[in-house]
Amino acid sequence: MTTSIKTGYAPVNGLGLYHEIRGAGDPLVLLHGGVVGMTMFDPILPELSSGRQVISVDLQGHGRTADIDRPLSFATMADDIVALLKHLGFENADVMGLSLGGGVALQVAFWHPRSVPSLWWSQRRAGARAGTKRSGPISTGWAPPPASS
Repeated sequence: MTTSIKTGYAPVNGLGLYHEIRGAGDPLVLLHGGVVGMTMFDPILPELSSGRQVISVDLQGHGRTADIDRPLSFATMADDIVALLKHLGFENADVMGLSLGGGVALQVAFWHPRSVPSLWWSQRRAGARAGTKRSGPISTGWAPPPASS
């Protein structure tokens, strides 16, 4: 079965943010780790998009999104994601981020809590000193939607 893929560059915060949309249902934004770009999610996209509308993003300076003359920070990339959601016509979306994308996802949830009904993140760090083989998670979590009052 072939899944339709919508692609585009969203004009957000002075850059053209490349994104791909697959599937139908509640929106889920995927935020990749540093250096690799959205292709890191290719092996799991068929499963994720079988029941969700999956929005894959190449963050600033990664994949098909060019770098621009501004600091590369979690906060500015989080603002880009919120602007992308507005550009695409979504009020909010669940967010899943790994490594660099995990840091961006946490910033989206912190600074724009109404934009993220639920959040999953994982960040990893290299060993404490150069040359060590140790690595491990510094934080992993899932935050469910807030309880209704």
